[in-house]
Amino acid sequence: MASTKRILLIDSASAEQAQLKTILQFIDEDFDCVPPEQAQQSLQDHQQWKAVLLGTAAGDISVSEKLINGAPELPFIVQDRYSELTAFANVVAAINGSINYSQLTQALHHCEAYLRNKPGKAVQSSKDLLHTLVGKSAEMQTVRKLIEQVAPTDANVLVLGESGTGKEVVAQSIHKLSKRAKGPFVPVNCGAIPAELLESELFGHEKGAFTGAISSRKGRFELAQGGTLFLDEIGDMPLPMQVKLLRVLQERLFERVGSATQVKADVRVIAATHRNLEDLVEQGKFREDLFYRLNVFPIDTPSLRERREDVPQLAQALIDRLAEREEDSVKLTDNAMQSLMEHKWAGNVRELANLLERLTILYPNQVVDVSDLPVKYQHIEVVEFEPEYPEAIQEREALNDLFAFDDEEEVEEEPVASVLDMLPEEGINLKEYLAELEVSLINQALGHHDGVVARAAEMLGMRRTTLVEKMRKYGLNQ
Repeated sequence: MASTKRILLIDSASAEQAQLKTILQFIDEDFDCVPPEQAQQSLQDHQQWKAVLLGTAAGDISVSEKLINGAPELPFIVQDRYSELTAFANVVAAINGSINYSQLTQALHHCEAYLRNKPGKAVQSSKDLLHTLVGKSAEMQTVRKLIEQVAPTDANVLVLGESGTGKEVVAQSIHKLSKRAKGPFVPVNCGAIPAELLESELFGHEKGAFTGAISSRKGRFELAQGGTLFLDEIGDMPLPMQVKLLRVLQERLFERVGSATQVKADVRVIAATHRNLEDLVEQGKFREDLFYRLNVFPIDTPSLRERREDVPQLAQALIDRLAEREEDSVKLTDNAMQSLMEHKWAGNVRELANLLERLTILYPNQVVDVSDLPVKYQHIEVVEFEPEYPEAIQEREALNDLFAFDDEEEVEEEPVASVLDMLPEEGINLKEYLAELEVSLINQALGHHDGVVARAAEMLGMRRTTLVEKMRKYGLNQ
């Protein structure tokens, strides 16, 4: 589709204006010509212009400066005799008086680049793309832009990228935005099907075509008629099958195995691979002609480590989807999220999704911090929270441990009576008794480990900070 934007030519009637008009008409560019006194009003609607061309009769230098300075969104082309105008950032080209086709087309290219790469210009993606291809990074904006550019066409697309980067999601997005969206989307993993069955899987077979073919069966090409066929892991396709696929792509016809009847292939083909197909071509493992047939419009899916700034947004989107499916979710602290952003993500988005699902199982509807992450994902140092419990709880646990018996161990008959036999008739102060017992056990543990508190705490089954507090309470030397 041709661009709807036009060129604004600011110039008074002159021989040079006629020359400019002739060149613009020759290169099939739509333009409007206005005198300098009307230029200010025309420039207000900057959305309709892709370039502003100042002719030699555009007015004095001060008028030109005012026009350029008042429309920073637009790229300007000026005459090189006004060299001082090139100081403005939006003056992208200066041409000499003897303007020609080559100069003007090069200048227009600069104007298009100015508009295309303008800072702060967000890629306007559909809601569906923003939902499925999450991320604000430049890499993901590029992917979404390429998808929207190629989707309306029937061009073959080759999606490249590491495992787990979402190549099938890209293919599905192209299908949903294409004119084939109402047709089927049929995926097939070329690496998961044995070589001897792949032809039948793709093209179908007739009854009796081979041993086990007890009935006719449609292949993926027939199932995808009017829609999109997604050939995943195309790099794993055997060479003999590559020849047959190339023929179908060239002639748009195929035959079922065991049939001589040709069927028209009304199918758009999107292929994907994590392999380097050019290397496979050099090694003789992938046909060069098939590579170029598939590689009409390549899209590289970036690895997650290349777009780490997308991790928070992507993680939240995955958590939301888990919550919809499992009715449980997790929250990540800022420290936990920062730690995940430092990870290398060898498994890309798939690895992140698996981690979040694991965390949802371990900590349903809870807040996850760095210490709760598996060790390989802990990339920042944080002070781990160690809860302290009231003495009443600690004493109750101590009593439970003191009087607890293992059900699997043999115990003497009437164990409760034997314990009660230890109680003197005059009674005891239980709190003092337990405190003395606790002091004795602490001293024994410290003595056993030469006063090393951390090891003594481990021996007593408590945290180091808890043991330090008890030593302070009882006045024990560290």
